Amino acid sequence: MEDSQIVALYWARDEAALAESEQKYGGYCRAIALGILENREDAAECVNNTWLRAWKAMPPRRPARLDAFLGKLTRNLSLDRWRALRAQKRGGGQTELALSELEECLPAVSTPEHALEAQDLAESLNRFLEALPREKRVLFVQRYWYLRSVEELAAMHGMRKNTAASTLFRLRKQLREHLKKEGFAV
Repeated sequence: MEDSQIVALYWARDEAALAESEQKYGGYCRAIALGILENREDAAECVNNTWLRAWKAMPPRRPARLDAFLGKLTRNLSLDRWRALRAQKRGGGQTELALSELEECLPAVSTPEHALEAQDLAESLNRFLEALPREKRVLFVQRYWYLRSVEELAAMHGMRKNTAASTLFRLRKQLREHLKKEGFAV
């Protein structure tokens, strides 16, 4: 079924939208959640919550790209779940490692006054990614959006682990410099 038809089902409040979302994007969303949570049960719960969150968001929202919309919902729900679990027990998985790598590059956004600055930051990050060669952009997104391990990335891209790690290090350094040039306090 086409995405526009699935969105129309959500807008019509037809529960078939949930089954169609699961059929078309269930695997995609589970991969995102599992990459963050590293636990099948927690990932399945986040994916189920994704369908509920999509049900509540449409209407009034009509996503331009359903895959990106559902992926973002899944990622945010998974990160919220990861933070809750981390607060209960301080774990040291890939999610914490990847997010800590980016902490040194990105300014903190902690107050409501920074909401506009956060939007500018997102636009700047998009400009940075668009300027990268495709291979490096994919590597960066797979690490910091999908939270893949350096070992997984090395295997996926046919490179040694150390090569992948140093490429990511250089990309973070480039991002830091890009943000400084655009006036962000890093």
